Amino acid sequence: QVQLVESGGGLVQPGGSLRLSCTASGFSLSPYAMSWYRQAPGKERELVASISSTDTGGSTYYADSVKGRFTISRDNAKNTLYLQMNSLKSEDTAVYYCAKDSGQYLRYEYDRWGQGTQVTVSS
Repeated sequence: QVQLVESGGGLVQPGGSLRLSCTASGFSLSPYAMSWYRQAPGKERELVASISSTDTGGSTYYADSVKGRFTISRDNAKNTLYLQMNSLKSEDTAVYYCAKDSGQYLRYEYDRWGQGTQVTVSS
C-alpha cells in the first residue's frame, strides 16, 4: 500500500523541541521533493518547509515563521522525512502533514499526503 505516515507529534511546553517523522511505504522517497505543511484550527493549510531530492542537491525552503528554528531533512536509507522543531511557540500548534511532490524538484504539486500528526505547544 502506497502511503505516508507521520509520527512524533505531541504536547510540548513553549521553548521545547519535537522531531516529526514521515515514513513512506510502498514507494521510495528518495527521487522526490518533499514538504511539511501545517494547519491550525480555523486557518488555512500553510507550507512550513520543503526539500528537493538528494540527486538535485537537497535544496531546502523554510517559511519565514519557522526559519532558524525548524530543520527539514531526509534519510533515504530509512525512507523517512524529518522535521526537527526547536524553540517551539504556541503559534506552532497545528496538525502537521507531510506531502510528496510529483517530481525531484520543488514544484509544489503533490500527489500523496500523510494523515497528519498533532503538535500542541502549551504550558
